[in-house]
Amino acid sequence: MLKGFLFGLVVANGFEWVAHKFILHGTHRTGQPRYSPVPDSMKSHWEHHREVRKQDFHDDGYVQGISNWRTKNEIVSLAVVAGAASLIFYPISKGMVAASLYSACNYYYIHRRAHLEPDWAMKKIPWHYDHHMNSNQDANWCVTKPWFDYILGTRVISSIDLKEQNPLGVQLPTPVSNWLSSQVEKYFPAKWVEKTPKLVHREQESSIDSVA
Repeated sequence: MLKGFLFGLVVANGFEWVAHKFILHGTHRTGQPRYSPVPDSMKSHWEHHREVRKQDFHDDGYVQGISNWRTKNEIVSLAVVAGAASLIFYPISKGMVAASLYSACNYYYIHRRAHLEPDWAMKKIPWHYDHHMNSNQDANWCVTKPWFDYILGTRVISSIDLKEQNPLGVQLPTPVSNWLSSQVEKYFPAKWVEKTPKLVHREQESSIDSVA
């Protein structure tokens, strides 16, 4: 069961990356709004982006709870995904089922707390802080851990203060963390923001407005 649970965590992180990029942000289309197979979720997510950019990473929707349609949409979406994954994985591995349920709850806890406590977010999940506050918001797709952003080359760091201790995104003894970082970044190096933030920021804000 432990192996299934650990494998399930990896699958869940990969799903975070895919869902965030293609469902919540949508795919660019020349001369048209972005496309998402779940347009209501994309609309909710871009409203979340606008709120966060205006309020220094805060989102009051999490204070309002399920009375806020965006918060309700997120909870319902997580429940649907966790339920579907549990049904799919049940014949294969009960550990993967447990990982699916845990990952959905953990995602909501981390995402909610991050946007209620920005200082905590900057320290604990700097990759997600970068996702919202970086000049390029089409990067850093993972929320709970940055694994697939490293694997797929989409971890974009804006400053040394927002670089996690290691690519696992967990606190480790410094010598272990340094060794792990050096090994992983040989093959999956993080990117750094180029020094053209104003231009990129204007283009990004125009993209946000186009999906409103």
